[in-house]
Amino acid sequence: MIREQIEAKLVATFEPAYLEVTDESHRHNVPVGSESHFKVVLVSDKFVGERFLARHRAIYSALSVELEGSVHALALHTYTQKEWEGLQDTVLASPACRGAGTLA
Repeated sequence: MIREQIEAKLVATFEPAYLEVTDESHRHNVPVGSESHFKVVLVSDKFVGERFLARHRAIYSALSVELEGSVHALALHTYTQKEWEGLQDTVLASPACRGAGTLA
């Protein structure tokens, strides 16, 4: 449910050429069923001329309600269409959680 909210807000705000929102909560030390850790790959020409910090701030602003609630972490991968094409559609994997495992 949270993932779908995130997707809807990012689509409405950034009109992405590509969007992938992955719930990575299961990779972290959180209760089973938590929706708290997400990886976002967002390709939008609204990022043209913007530095990564400005891109991330724009996403944090769009998702302020979720970040005030249950969302604890976002791994953000933000690109313009030209940058994305240069990467040949590859994205770095999210780092492992320092407290790996889940709570029962």
